[in-house]
Amino acid sequence: MPNFNKVYLMGNLTRDPELRATPSGTAVCQFGMAVNRIYNNSAGERQEETTFVDIEAWGRQAETVSKYVSKGHPLFVEGRLKLDTWENKEGEKRSKMKVVLENMQLISQKGEGGGYSQAPQAREAAPAAPAAAPAQKSEDIEEDVPF
Repeated sequence: MPNFNKVYLMGNLTRDPELRATPSGTAVCQFGMAVNRIYNNSAGERQEETTFVDIEAWGRQAETVSKYVSKGHPLFVEGRLKLDTWENKEGEKRSKMKVVLENMQLISQKGEGGGYSQAPQAREAAPAAPAAAPAQKSEDIEEDVPF
């Protein structure tokens, strides 16, 4: 039987990431994310619906999230769904669905250049793009481009 468990989310953090470590020393980070859906209802009125999702990151990604993002920051997350089950103090069975982060992309906020961004240390280490060489005109290239 085929199986597929993949989630893609883009939204804003609802709380600062909480970084902890397991007894073996592995970093684990938990944070919340709000994802908005905007649509028109049957009367043609614009509606907005917000879904709150709990996210869990492990290892190096947990450290990166806790270091570079905080409440309100946008983030693109790729992960998988996981259902946690446990018994509370009264012996009642409880469960909670969350997303386990597998990959992420930091997104710059308004006023920071827009679009996607890299982690700050990666931006600083990136070499400057070389200056473009002047284009040379060739006799066999048409001047009018059809698109």
